[in-house]
Amino acid sequence: MSGYAYDDERTFAAMPPARGSAFAHTWWGRAWLKALEDTALDGEQLKRGRRQARAGAVGAVSVRPGRITAVVKDRDGSSYRSDVLLQELSDDDWDRLLDLAVESAGHIAALLDHEMPPHLVEDAAAAGLELLPGIGDLDPECGCEAWDHCPHTTALCYQVARLLDEDPFVLLLMRGRGERALVEALQERSAARAGTEEAAVEDSVPEGVPAEEAFAARDILPPLPAPPVLPPTPGEPPSLDTETAPGPGIDPSALEVLAADAAARAHRLLAEALAAPGRDRAGTGSAAGTGTVAGAGTVSGTGLGAEQADLTVAQDAVRLAAGSPPSWIAARLADGSGRRRAELDVATRAWRFGGAAGLAVLEEEWTPGPEALARAKAVLTEAWEDDARPVLRQAGAARWTVVGAEAQLRLGADGRWWPFRKERGQWIPAGPADQDPAAALAALSAREE
Repeated sequence: MSGYAYDDERTFAAMPPARGSAFAHTWWGRAWLKALEDTALDGEQLKRGRRQARAGAVGAVSVRPGRITAVVKDRDGSSYRSDVLLQELSDDDWDRLLDLAVESAGHIAALLDHEMPPHLVEDAAAAGLELLPGIGDLDPECGCEAWDHCPHTTALCYQVARLLDEDPFVLLLMRGRGERALVEALQERSAARAGTEEAAVEDSVPEGVPAEEAFAARDILPPLPAPPVLPPTPGEPPSLDTETAPGPGIDPSALEVLAADAAARAHRLLAEALAAPGRDRAGTGSAAGTGTVAGAGTVSGTGLGAEQADLTVAQDAVRLAAGSPPSWIAARLADGSGRRRAELDVATRAWRFGGAAGLAVLEEEWTPGPEALARAKAVLTEAWEDDARPVLRQAGAARWTVVGAEAQLRLGADGRWWPFRKERGQWIPAGPADQDPAAALAALSAREE
């Protein structure tokens, strides 16, 4: 984009045709076009204007406070001066807008980087200042004497959207202030604000107390604040269904599922922290409060304890699937974790019984050392009375199948025993783990009965 600029006017040379590309890529450029398209009454005029803009029919564009101007050519060679008017902000409006801008260093940095910070626009709107045009704000005037937006003013607006994409100061100039004046005003206000804050910090520095008083008060502690109140349900994540197109490879629906999952996990962790053993009336709790679930492996059937550890992509896919997501999400989780849908269902069952530990017992086979294997065999021998002991056949390094029954015990690396049962030729998890193999097998028998 080329052009020469005075503080109250900028002129941009005619731009080349824009065949095959969008006129606006930034959110503020699209907002400008939305104001045009919502205002124009004749959709056919919009189409003709787009075609003329794409063909390069718009000449040099002049931008001044309250007005943009260009000469637009028709196919027959005739030319028309076209203007689009936009109301300027008053001096009081600009004072309020500048005050909002200097409240955040990010606003100033974005403007200086020729970007329009969305939060500044939102804050301005909340204060009654509309930076971006809305319905009816773009007022057309054209030499063709059309009373509404004609192809000429429409083509001018589409061309200006390309200018806005590269420099939002074009919009601010239309609202009444040029870039140089704005930058100087922002710098002055920022310096004044910094000086005021520095003076406030200096005034707030306490004079201190005598050492004797500080030492005497060492055992006098102020009361601790009350613990936060646990919300009844997790927070509702924001909707990502907006007019802004997502970036390449971004699926808003999938992101909403992940956001809801994160909110649910945060809610459960807060509930654990507030209910942790050792919490006193003032709201304190022991550091071990949030780790008590790690040994249990499950919380409400979701394997929350495993969330304390780093999970692989395949493990996290099973954790997400254990939350009963929509079927299309479950299908994507299965595909992304390298499992068939039926395999994911079995893995999800294992996760609900024991989190990452339960999943490992299902999908991995470990080999106990000689001492661990001897201890395991001793536990199996002592777990039942002689006349009640089932016949067990070792079916792997840490797996024992009950002879004559579709049941199996698997030893986890943590020393716990996990029950499995055979369904359609496949061993599937049948219950949570237990330190006692007899109890684990008894629970399996009870479920079958």
